[in-house]
Amino acid sequence: MDSLVLLETNLHQLLNDYQQLQEQARMLKEENLRKQADLEQAYADLHLLRQDYKRLEAAHAMVANSQLNDAERIEAKKRLTSIISQIDRALEVLKQ
Repeated sequence: MDSLVLLETNLHQLLNDYQQLQEQARMLKEENLRKQADLEQAYADLHLLRQDYKRLEAAHAMVANSQLNDAERIEAKKRLTSIISQIDRALEVLKQ
């Protein structure tokens, strides 16, 4: 009779372990979906930032040929630096 009780106890433990593993697998799948969505958003952001960068490069090339005062150059440089920082952050997100 003791072996039957032991078997029943082991079966209950096995069932509990199985349920816990199922829950863990469900949570990991959800986390995976969230990470995948984050990655897709990061790629979309990177694409937009690259487009902005190309536009700024073109604008910079045009502006380089024209006469700008110091304040306009400083503002253009700030905008360019900001876009480059955003691209760098997007690349870091993609690496993760």
